[in-house]
Amino acid sequence: MSTTLSIIQIVLAVLLIIMILMQQSDNSLGSAFGGSDAGGLHHTRRGMEKFLFYGTMVVAVAFLILSVWNLVL
Repeated sequence: MSTTLSIIQIVLAVLLIIMILMQQSDNSLGSAFGGSDAGGLHHTRRGMEKFLFYGTMVVAVAFLILSVWNLVL
């Protein structure tokens, strides 16, 4: 059982890394240090970007729950 949990945890970790890297960011590192913020426009997620954002949150929560469960067992 522990081996199965570890394999699922590895798969979720790889999936989480891929999903995070697939998200595009219009903000550069300069904006974190007070650089230009493109006029202060707010960006809303639509379509695939929104699905990827929520999917990343679901995978992250599943990974967290599985990690805690694996720690308890």
